[in-house]
Amino acid sequence: MLRKSFIEFLYEAAHIQRWNEHIRPGGFTELDKQAHKMMIVYVLARHEEDDHGAQIDWRRLIEGGIFEFMQRNVLTDIKPPIFHEMMRIYGKELNAWVFEEIRRRIPDIEPEFMDKMRNYFEDASYSAMEKKLLRAAHYLATKWEFEIIYHFNEGIYGSEDTKALIDNELEDHYDLAAVKKLALNGKSSKFIDLVGQLRFQKRWAQSPRVPETSVMGHVLLVAIMGYFCAVKLGACDERIVGDFLTGLFHDLPEVLTRDIISPVKRSVPGLDELIKKIEERLVAEKILPLLPYSWHEDIIYYTQNEFTNRVKIDGKVVMTTIEEINVKYNHPGFHAIDGTVLKACDNLAAFVEVWLSRRYGITSKHMEEGEAAIRAMYKGKVIGGIDFGSVYEEFTD
Repeated sequence: MLRKSFIEFLYEAAHIQRWNEHIRPGGFTELDKQAHKMMIVYVLARHEEDDHGAQIDWRRLIEGGIFEFMQRNVLTDIKPPIFHEMMRIYGKELNAWVFEEIRRRIPDIEPEFMDKMRNYFEDASYSAMEKKLLRAAHYLATKWEFEIIYHFNEGIYGSEDTKALIDNELEDHYDLAAVKKLALNGKSSKFIDLVGQLRFQKRWAQSPRVPETSVMGHVLLVAIMGYFCAVKLGACDERIVGDFLTGLFHDLPEVLTRDIISPVKRSVPGLDELIKKIEERLVAEKILPLLPYSWHEDIIYYTQNEFTNRVKIDGKVVMTTIEEINVKYNHPGFHAIDGTVLKACDNLAAFVEVWLSRRYGITSKHMEEGEAAIRAMYKGKVIGGIDFGSVYEEFTD
């Protein structure tokens, strides 16, 4: 699955503009919305486990998010009332067309993945709770967007109807613990608002680029690539989930520091370590207080030493290797993270960002140097049995 055709397909979401019939600022692409949605669903699922004792299948929750992202990528930004009416009347036929489009665009897509995707959309009983959480997260991400653009469009015909429609959809999810809490504008809503700012932080900020991608969209792409790498490694479900969530949250501190580029971090000996310490302090001061105390350990685990291979043994974080994880720790309870694979996914995402822009005819000295350096770094490189070198060979001029 980690092939050029699939990666390019994922990046198409960065071109899909949302609310394109409204006056709006930047940061409203389908890629950004789907990333925000996955961060929101983490909050919903954790609250549902804590407050209602729900049994969440986290792997199915993540896979459902990927399936829905891919479906939206094919269907593009259809207005919600139209989309829901189309799916109500012709849902089976539309989904069949989506499946064929995905197979056409991604010839190497694995049959097992497509079988799961088909079950997800065609079997109402498949992952029912996970679907409900994802629907709620979808509407919450939509509401977050609309509350911003509403102020630009207040008084324009149809705006009040759209606002009422979104509010009504959310009301159908008030039985979920977190939806009630978010309606009260408590600390969880402030967390969702804070992470939403990652939508407006542009990658490669010193260079013009097409498509523009934000830190928010970037982390989802790293998370999805990390998911498929973990599956390729034969990882257990807990490890797959851990790799995805680490990819999703690995740049969370940047909402407080902004994107400090690698050349700056390497410019002075010891500066990278200082930046890490500043990030850790700011996360503790600004982000963790917005979440329940019982979640703090996980957020720290996903955001600190994010690119190291590690497990938890008796509550302590232990650094290790992917090979050792495969042999000794590929079981629930060890919370294994394949950090070096995630770092490779992070670099691959950065590489593709500049490669795509250059293909559209827009480049800069910074981007050309970055592309060449990353390509050279992964030439012939295999990490944990995953041949990243061959992936780069597909991205030719």
